[in-house]
Amino acid sequence: MRQQDNKIIFTGPVGAGKTTAIGSISEIAPVKTDARASDMTLARKAETTVALDYGRLSLEGGVRVHLYGTPGQERFDFMWEIVSQGALGLIVLVDNTRPNPSADLQFFLTAFKALLNDAPLVIGVTKTDLSAQPSAEDYANLMEKFGLRPPILEIDPRDGDDVRQLLMALLFSIDPGLEG
Repeated sequence: MRQQDNKIIFTGPVGAGKTTAIGSISEIAPVKTDARASDMTLARKAETTVALDYGRLSLEGGVRVHLYGTPGQERFDFMWEIVSQGALGLIVLVDNTRPNPSADLQFFLTAFKALLNDAPLVIGVTKTDLSAQPSAEDYANLMEKFGLRPPILEIDPRDGDDVRQLLMALLFSIDPGLEG
């Protein structure tokens, strides 16, 4: 962890809960760039992120964690590399109600491969109350194929405690000496 400013990226498909997760833990009113959905996203939700989401947390010792959420649509992938510059870690949220959440996860791992060469990963599986499959074990097996063993947590992005656990798993991956 850096002494002052640290950047964490939240990514994943449309509707996985990125905007909600950032809003549930940010100590400031989150910056959102939502616009009315006009494509196939409209089938999942009325509004969608078109640029990025931003929130902030302060830790002990004046350390700040800046939280950036990417848009989930592939047409905004040009922004992902830009937003990722200088990031210390990546949180991928996977919506278990989507038609193929394992393929979604693989897509985002590939899209953020450059960041993952230098930064740790944590996976948050959302909407498991609506669809229990794939299971956390299924995702862990998939990660093995990528040679990765990230923490995988089932979370509700509306629950600040769930999102804090996800973020703490990432922060401990970055700096195992952190105090809770």
